[in-house]
Amino acid sequence: MIEVLANRTYRHLFLAQVIALVGTGLATVAIGLLAFEIAGADAGAVLGTALAIKMIAYVALSPIAGAFAEVLPRRKMLVLLDVVRAAVACALPFVTEAWQIYLLIFLLQAASAAFTPTFQATIPEVLPDEAQYTRALSLSRLAYDLENLLSPMLAALLLTVVSFHLLFAGTVVGFLISALLVVSVSLPKPAQKARRSFFERTTRGMRSYFATPRLRALFAISLAVAAAGSMVIVNTVVFVQARFGLGQQEVAWAMAAFGAGSMIAALLLPRLLDRVQDRPVMLAGAAFLAAALVATAMLPGYGVLLGLWAVTGVAYAVAQTPSGRLLRRSSSAENRPSLFAAHFAISHSCWLLTYPLAGWIGARFGLPTAAIVLAVIAGIGVIAAFLMWPTVDEAVLAHTHDLPDDDPHWAGAAHDGHGQHRHEFVIDALHPHWPDEPTPARRMR
Repeated sequence: MIEVLANRTYRHLFLAQVIALVGTGLATVAIGLLAFEIAGADAGAVLGTALAIKMIAYVALSPIAGAFAEVLPRRKMLVLLDVVRAAVACALPFVTEAWQIYLLIFLLQAASAAFTPTFQATIPEVLPDEAQYTRALSLSRLAYDLENLLSPMLAALLLTVVSFHLLFAGTVVGFLISALLVVSVSLPKPAQKARRSFFERTTRGMRSYFATPRLRALFAISLAVAAAGSMVIVNTVVFVQARFGLGQQEVAWAMAAFGAGSMIAALLLPRLLDRVQDRPVMLAGAAFLAAALVATAMLPGYGVLLGLWAVTGVAYAVAQTPSGRLLRRSSSAENRPSLFAAHFAISHSCWLLTYPLAGWIGARFGLPTAAIVLAVIAGIGVIAAFLMWPTVDEAVLAHTHDLPDDDPHWAGAAHDGHGQHRHEFVIDALHPHWPDEPTPARRMR
């Protein structure tokens, strides 16, 4: 897996991602403890609201950021956004009211809504080989797991000697180092494209996403991922401190257990995906998430929670990590930034639903009820994904066009002389609809 780090550009980007996420992980632990300090047993409701605001920023702003990412220099854009995130993080230690948490979370995540899809869309252009990109996805999953594993472990150690307010300093340092690492490399420039209106550039990713069957299924899987992830992120502090009567360090270790499970899965996935297609792997992971939520409703104590969170972390990574492969397979270099931005917005719309449900239902009706409601949502996502994702999901598809014989589109793709040919199929201006299977494809104009 680590051979992809031989690519200097990717190595620096990966290190930037790791360091920024470690800092973000420290902030995640600190924000949970800050919410408990402000709201006590109602911390889940505060966190649920704050994280819902985070998702509003993601859903509303990432498509707009994707439109800008198609035309703006990516390195300058990424560096500026890192600096903005560092500036906002400087204010977090001084929060004393819930509304201040809400405001700063929105500003911080507005910058992340622009940064993350732009960063993700750059990686497949730095690593165009699919095998290398698959390994890069697993490394990226490991990087995200650092937010759930090493950051809570580091937070647990730091909390023995400092106040949790000082954990926010790690977030600031992480973003600044990330900016320096991005500055140190040259990134691919956006390809020259036909001029399009801002509205078209903003919406094209969404239109392409929902016109692709495997991505509609990915949306449903994202719903299951969000349901399980919200239960862990929002209610771990409530389980540990309010229900089990334990302390801040135990909160950090519980989050670390979730991250450990996810990291183990990410290490094993590249070899698994070399042998097994994405569909059964992701569907199995999503199904395990739904089952884990049912088990969460019956938690007897802290020790069982640690084990269940680890299992949930495994299923979380299995269901989510291959998503980048689906997005890469469903896009061209031209529309990749907009499609990644669309997925970022669409997948986080699921979290916009599940974050407040996890917090508000847990606070009003109890944690078991919240777990069952989220298990039902996850189950709906699994069933929908199974039905929407074709069992045979080939990249190369036959389809027809009403195009002149000398049209450049015919070059490099075998055709039968009657308007039908085969090539790797993605939704774009020439292919606005998915070919009907198994019947003959509809005509593409």
